[in-house]
Amino acid sequence: MEWGLSDLPSPVVRDDEVTVAARRRRKKVAFPSPGSPVASSVTPARSLLRNTPASLYRQAVTPRVPDVSSILASGGRTPRYTHTPRNAIGSLNLDDSDWTTSMFTSPVSGLENTSFFRDDTTNLSSALLKEDDPGDAAATSLFPEFLTSFLKHSSSAVFELLEDYQTLCQDKVDVLQSVVLRAGQNSKTAGVRWLLQQENCSWRLIASLYRDRVQLALEDDMMTDMVVPSESEKVVVEQLFQRDAVIRQSQLVVDWLESIAKDQIGDFSDNIEYYAKNVCWENTLHTLKMRRKSGGTFTVPLVTELDPDAPFRQQRPLADLDREDDARLLKNLFTLIRAGMTEEAQRLCKRCGQAWRAATLEGWKLYHDPNMTSGSIELQPVEGNPHRGIWKACCWRMAEEEQLNRYERAIYASLSGNLKPLLAVCESWEDCVWAYFRVMVDSLVEKDLMSSGMAHQEVETLPREYLEANWTMEKVFEELQAAESKRVLEETKEHYHVIQKFIILGDLDGLLEEFSDWLTASKPLPSHLLRFMTHLVLFFRSLGLALKEEVCVDVLKSYVSLLIRDQQTDLVASYVGQLPAEVATAQYAAFLEAVTQPELRPHCLQLATEAGLDVSAITKLVVETVREGDDTEFTHHSQTLETTTNKEDQTKIDIIDWLLFDPTHRAEALKQSNAIMRKFLALQKHDAAKAVFSKVPEDSMREIYCQWSGVGQTTPLPAEDENAIREHLCIRAYLASLSAWSCRLDVLTEDVKERIYNVLLFVDGGWMVDNRQDSEQDSDRGHQMASLRSLCLPRLSFLLLSVLQSSSRHQEALRLADIVSSDQHRLYQVFSKEDLRRFLQKLRESSLALLDRGLDPLGYELQP
Repeated sequence: MEWGLSDLPSPVVRDDEVTVAARRRRKKVAFPSPGSPVASSVTPARSLLRNTPASLYRQAVTPRVPDVSSILASGGRTPRYTHTPRNAIGSLNLDDSDWTTSMFTSPVSGLENTSFFRDDTTNLSSALLKEDDPGDAAATSLFPEFLTSFLKHSSSAVFELLEDYQTLCQDKVDVLQSVVLRAGQNSKTAGVRWLLQQENCSWRLIASLYRDRVQLALEDDMMTDMVVPSESEKVVVEQLFQRDAVIRQSQLVVDWLESIAKDQIGDFSDNIEYYAKNVCWENTLHTLKMRRKSGGTFTVPLVTELDPDAPFRQQRPLADLDREDDARLLKNLFTLIRAGMTEEAQRLCKRCGQAWRAATLEGWKLYHDPNMTSGSIELQPVEGNPHRGIWKACCWRMAEEEQLNRYERAIYASLSGNLKPLLAVCESWEDCVWAYFRVMVDSLVEKDLMSSGMAHQEVETLPREYLEANWTMEKVFEELQAAESKRVLEETKEHYHVIQKFIILGDLDGLLEEFSDWLTASKPLPSHLLRFMTHLVLFFRSLGLALKEEVCVDVLKSYVSLLIRDQQTDLVASYVGQLPAEVATAQYAAFLEAVTQPELRPHCLQLATEAGLDVSAITKLVVETVREGDDTEFTHHSQTLETTTNKEDQTKIDIIDWLLFDPTHRAEALKQSNAIMRKFLALQKHDAAKAVFSKVPEDSMREIYCQWSGVGQTTPLPAEDENAIREHLCIRAYLASLSAWSCRLDVLTEDVKERIYNVLLFVDGGWMVDNRQDSEQDSDRGHQMASLRSLCLPRLSFLLLSVLQSSSRHQEALRLADIVSSDQHRLYQVFSKEDLRRFLQKLRESSLALLDRGLDPLGYELQP
C-alpha cells in the first residue's frame, strides 16, 4: 500500500480554520518564545508586587516572623519569602477541560458594561497620536506624579513608595500599549514604552531585594546560625534559606525574572491551539489503527507503539501533525516554566493527554515526613518525592540527550540544574540571568543537602562540574560578559540591565560609578532614565546607605537641569531641596536668574520656602550674580554726555525685584540696590540709577528699623545696615539734584535754542544781510558784515549743537544739519572746510548716541 494523504484521512475532521496552514496564517500566537517582545498590556504587573510566582524551592521555605522596624511596611512586616496565592488554581480538577478560563479572570469581569473603558482608552490613544511624539506626551505626567508620590510617603514607608512607582509606570505602559498598537512597534512611542517597562521591572527588583536586605540588617542581632538536625529535606532547605542571604536573594532574583516572563505571557488561555483533548498523538494512533485494519505497510516508517519512550526507543517518528503539536507543546511548556508556572504547565500536559509528562514535572519537590517529628498518633500525609535523586539523575540525562527536542531538554535541564542545555534556548539577557541563577540556587541546595548527609546516591553520580561548581552572583555576571549570543552581549550594556546587575550584586559604589560615566558621556541620557536614577538615589538615601555623595549630587543636578529645560517649574524646588545647602542655594539661584515672568517670581519663591530652601541666601546670590556679571571696571568717566540704558542694564534693574517680595529682606535689598546704583552713577547712567532707586519701596528704612526693634533689640542697628541707609539717602540727594538740574536745563535749553535760531534763521535774507540793495554801496561795511557772518554764525551753530547734545537732544542736533545745508538759508557758505569737518564730527557723536539707544542714526525707530 502506497503512502498518501488520500489513503489516510484524519481521524478528526478539521475545517480550514484549524489546518496547519491556517494556523500558520493566523495572527494569534500561542506563546512567545523566551525573550521575544510581547505586548505588556495583558497582565498588569501590579498584581505581582507583593507576591512572586512559584519557583523551584518555593514550597520548602517558611518565612521568619520576628518583629521588624516600620520601614518595611506601615501595617506590619512583609515576609521576605512570599508565596503566590494558589487557591484558585489548587481548587481546580486536572480533568477540567476549561481550567484556563477559571484560572484567569478578566480585571473588569465584574462590571456590567466595559465599553466605557475601551472607549476611554481608544479616545486617549487617538488624541495622543495627534502629538508629534505621542510617547513623550503620554509619559510627561510621570515627572509630577513621581514627585507627588515621593512627598506623600514618609521616610519609614519607602517600600510603599516603591509600589507607587511601579503602579505609575505600569499605568503609563498600559496607555502607551494602545498607542503602540496603532502607531507601530518601530515608533518612538514603543521606545518610551520599553523604557517604562524596564523601569517598572527595576522597581520591582529593588523592592524585593531591599525589603529582604533591610529586614536582614534589622534582624542581625537577633539571628543565630544554629542548625537543627533533621531527616527532612524540606526542613534542611528551609533552614538554609533562613540563614543564607545569598541563596535567598538569588531565589528572589529568579522570582523576579519569572514574574517578568509571566507579565509577557499574559492571559494565554485565549491563545491555546491544541485540538486533542484527552488523547496523546491522535494522528499517529489513527494511522496505526488504519494500518491494522488494512493489513498493509507504509513507505514512511512510524512508531508501532505509543508509550512515551516509543519514539526514542524505536528511533521512529510520530505523524507529522503530532510532531508539530509536540514541538509547540514543548515550547509552550518551557515558556510556562520560565514564568514560574510549573503547575500550569502540568495542567496543560494533562489537557493535551500527556499526564505522564505532567508527572515528570512533579519530582522536584523536597521530601518531608511530618510523622517523624510530630509525635501525633494520627498519621499525616507525606510530602515530596522520596526518590528525588533518581528523578533528578534522569532529568539530567534527558537534558543531555541530543535527539530530544531542544525545549524538552531545556525543561529537564531547568529541573536538574544542567546549565548548557538551558542556555541553548535562552535568547535574551533576562533568560540567561534566570538560567544562571536558577542553576546556582539548585547547586547550592544540593551542596547543603550533601553536607547535611541527606544527598541521594544518584545525585552524587552527576558530573563533577555540577557538584563542585562554586557559583556566586559575581561569577554569573562575569559569565554573561562572555556570552556567545550577540543579542545578550548588547543587552548586557543597556542602562537598565546595568542598573539591575548592580542592584542584584548590592554594589552601590559600582552603580554610582556607572552613573557618573553616563552623566559625563557626550550622548544625553533619556529623560525617564534620569528620573529613575534620581529617585533611585533618593531611595538609597532614605535607607541610610553609604553612597558617593558627589555622584548623588551630580545626578540630582542633572535632573534639576532637565526639569528647568523642560519648563517643569513647579518641580524644581523640591529636588533642589535634596541637595546640600550650599549647592542647593547656587542651583536655585541659577534657576531664578532665568525666570523673567513677573507673575512667576513670587510663585518660585513660595515653592522654595515650602521645600525648606534658604530663600534669603538664594535671592541675595541671584542679585549678586547678575550684578557682578558685568566685568566693566568701576572708574570715573569724564564724559559729560548722559549714557543710555541698555538691555544688560535693564536686567540689573529688574533683578532687584527678587529682594522685594519679602519685607524681611529689605535690608539686603537696600545694600544690593546701592551697589547697583553706584556702578550706574560712575558710568553716568543716571536714568538706570533712577530706575533702581524707584524700585526700592519708600518705607524700606522704616521697615528695617521695625524689624530690628521687633526682635527685641534695644541696641542701634548693625553698622552695615545703618551705613546702607545712609548711602541710600546720599544717592537720593544726588539724584534729586540731577533731576532739578535737568528740569532747569530743559528750560534754559529751550530759551537758548530759541534765541540762537532767531539769529541763524533771521528773517528776510538772513542775519547781517541787507534787505534792500538800492542804497549807496559801502565796501568796508559789506566786508565787515560778511566777516561777522563767517565768524558768528558757525560759532552759534557749534554752541547750539553743544547745548542740544548736553541735554541729550541728539535728534534735534541732527536737524541742525538740515538747516545748515538748506539752500533757503545757505548757512553752509559761511562755514570753512575745517568748520564743516568739526560740525560733521559732532553730528556723528549724536548718531552714535542714538544707535546706543536702539534707534537708527537719525533718531527714528528701527524697522523690523
